Amino acid sequence: MTEAIRFDDKVVIITGAGGGLGRAHALAFARHGARVVVNDLGGSAQGEGANASAADRVVEEIRQAGGTAVANHDSVTDGEKIVQHALDAFGRVDVVVNNAGILRDKTFHKMEDADWDLVYRVHVEGAYKVTRAAWPLMREQGYGRVIFTASTSGIYGNFGQSNYGMAKLGLYGLTRTLALEGRKNNILVNAIAPTGATRMTEGLIPPQVFEQLKPELVSPLVVYLASEACQETSGLFEVGGGWMGKVRWERSLGVGFDPKAGFDAEDVAASWQQICSFENAAHPADNIEALKEMMANLQKHAG
Repeated sequence: MTEAIRFDDKVVIITGAGGGLGRAHALAFARHGARVVVNDLGGSAQGEGANASAADRVVEEIRQAGGTAVANHDSVTDGEKIVQHALDAFGRVDVVVNNAGILRDKTFHKMEDADWDLVYRVHVEGAYKVTRAAWPLMREQGYGRVIFTASTSGIYGNFGQSNYGMAKLGLYGLTRTLALEGRKNNILVNAIAPTGATRMTEGLIPPQVFEQLKPELVSPLVVYLASEACQETSGLFEVGGGWMGKVRWERSLGVGFDPKAGFDAEDVAASWQQICSFENAAHPADNIEALKEMMANLQKHAG
């Protein structure tokens, strides 16, 4: 039988935890014994306004169930304040779940700078600020878990979400790099691309499907990825509706031209079908593996 996953004496910061996925994560971590910092500015799904009651209600839910939690109402762009609040309340930080997000959906030709900038600030800068403030603490204690929230809109693209897709796939780039840098200090970093019934997805998903996509169906993966039992790092997982799966890059074997003899656009056109064929495709795990075919081509034409 699998050993129970516990977070006794562990401190978990969850941003955007006043509702939706963040609330579900907070309640799940509390059930597993974590001391939880429930962060939520209390703004709208479009990033407007502020209201402390959202985070306060979740903390009250946790306490009523016998758990331990404090509310934090700072913006994620003030990440150092959130981390300091965790230190003041509990003395340490073990896990950061970057969940806060907003939407400013518009087609690209209608996109205004304010729509682009605010989505970037909340999703990318906010996740950076909170994680950057917690990072030295995790390095010093030789332990940490960081979860970033990506999206299928970043992985696959989605009409009217150029700003959101940019931010969400950018977070996976950050995930990959921090996973490399954090490994030696036992800081593991992963990303999820969740689908859940929240105020951000209401109206975007058919009602009959929306009702089945409970946010609580995403949280077990987040809790596991944040646990000591999990040794996964740099992973990207799609999750929702009780299903979850790991995503990986795939690249065709490609075509190697002779760099000394030279080649032109017409040569590329003639080889296009082979360049784009995924038969016997490669799955590079890092930058070194990604260079394998290129280096082989250079060696083939050396001398």
